[in-house]
Order: sequence, then C-alpha cells, then structure tokens
Amino acid sequence: MADSLNTPEAPGTARPAPGEQPPHAPGVSVRQSRAKGEPRFPDGPRADPAGSHFERRIRSFQPRRSRVTAGQADALQRLWPKWGLDIDGQRVLDLAELFGNSRPVVLEIGFGMGEATAQMAAADPDTNILAVDVHTPGQGNLLGLADRNALTNVRVGNGDAIILLREMLTPDSLDGLRVYFPDPWPKKRHHKRRLIQPEFLTLAATRLRPGAIVHCATDWEPYAEQMLEVLTAHPDFENTSPDGGFAPRPGFRPLTRFEGQGLDKGHVVNDLLFRRVPHEDQTPESPAEPPGGPVAGGALPR
Repeated sequence: MADSLNTPEAPGTARPAPGEQPPHAPGVSVRQSRAKGEPRFPDGPRADPAGSHFERRIRSFQPRRSRVTAGQADALQRLWPKWGLDIDGQRVLDLAELFGNSRPVVLEIGFGMGEATAQMAAADPDTNILAVDVHTPGQGNLLGLADRNALTNVRVGNGDAIILLREMLTPDSLDGLRVYFPDPWPKKRHHKRRLIQPEFLTLAATRLRPGAIVHCATDWEPYAEQMLEVLTAHPDFENTSPDGGFAPRPGFRPLTRFEGQGLDKGHVVNDLLFRRVPHEDQTPESPAEPPGGPVAGGALPR
C-alpha cells in the first residue's frame, strides 16, 4: 500500500510556505484536506458534471472511490484543461475542434487505468480516441501516459457515456466504438444494468457512420453470450465474423496485464466485432477496417 502524504515528515524535510502545496512524491497516494464542497481537483474533472440536468436512469457503471497517486493528481491538474472533457450534456461537441484535426474518432467506454488505450493510441496515431470513464485515478493515469508518450490523439471524458452519445455527439460522427471488459453485473437482478442492451445499441447506431465497427470484449462468458445475442438481433449491425460467432482477438487490441492474469487462471475472453450497416437512404460503402488494423490479418468480410 502506498504511503500517504499525511505520514510524519522525515528529518530535514522542509515545510512548504503558507499557501503552497507540499511537494508530491511520485507514486504516493494523495490525501488533501479541503473545505466541505471544495472540488477535489480545482482544475480537473468535476464530481458530477451532468448534475441534475437529466433524468436519473439505471446506471451501467458504479463509481469507485480509490486513492489518487501524486503523479495522477499532477496529471489531472496540469492536463485536464488541455485534454479533459466533462460530460455535462450542455453542448454539442465539434470533434475536429476537440482534437485539432479531422481524423477518424473512436469512442472508448470504460478504459480502466488506460494502459491499453495508450498503447492503441501510440500504435495508430491517425485515429483519435475519445476515452470515457468515471474512475478518477484512471483518468489521471491515462493523461499521464498520454503526456509521457506524446500522444496527442487522446482525449479523456469524465461522466456518463449515454449523455455524451445522446446530447453531445452529432449523427455519424464516430468511426468506431470500443467497450472492453465492462462491468458484467453477474447477479440476475442486476442484468438490466449491463451496458450492451438493445436501447444502447440503437442510440450508438445514430452516432456511428456506416461501416463503423463496434468492438466488445469480455471475460464473463454469460455476458459474452448476451452481447452476441443482442448485437446479432439488432438491425443496425452485422457480425464481421463469417461464422456469426465470436471473433479472434485482433492484433490492435493489446493483451493487458489483468487480462493475462485471467487467462492464466483459465478465463475465456471473447471478442465481438460488428459493423454498422448503412442507413436505408445510403448506399453501402466499401468494406471498412476498424481503426487500428484489419481483423484477423485481413480486410473485414462483407
């Protein structure tokens, strides 16, 4: 467990001047004393950016309270104004303005600590990644990774991805959607909280251009079966796998440390890659490849 900054000072440690913050030690958890109602990070992500502007629906995510290291806190303070986005639902985003270019944009929902996101961004600099999560340490960690690796094609969103899709993105504005290892909500009474549901796919389809790829991955087999069933039944998507089943893990999706640990324990990881089919008033486009590279070493099948 990381030491807290509240531990006694070592002999010879200089005290900060009045009004100054104590120096941060890399990797050390941050416990800041602040007045009631004062934001945790004044220049960082807000605790509840959408506030009470929208109806409270059944959430597919569970905010986690965990310690923020000094390095993560530093990244949040320095980089959030530049690369961060609070999902407040109060404006429509211009993605070209957000990223400073008109390259394809992929939305990633739930990125954990951001290691895989950073690897994919580095491997495919011509694709912009809008990565959304509610986990503050992960937000800070991904910002730090982007900074250290000069990844200018990453933006970090804080808040509810449903509000982002419904209120802040324009039709056909996304070139891909990634949902890796979402909360499986294993108890039957909680299945309604799972993200991959028909209603979610209908909303996502309005924001995905024809040919865009929805890529899901999970190590919870019952959820994988539900994902396959729901995606297969949805009229706006078609399976890229010729046999209509799960797809091999594409090379552009990194094998994370946690996934590797699960595989070592015998867990089965399933990938699903579905293509957004054209609207009725649009002609089919040429086969698209998901940002990051082709599936299983070749172009996607028709």
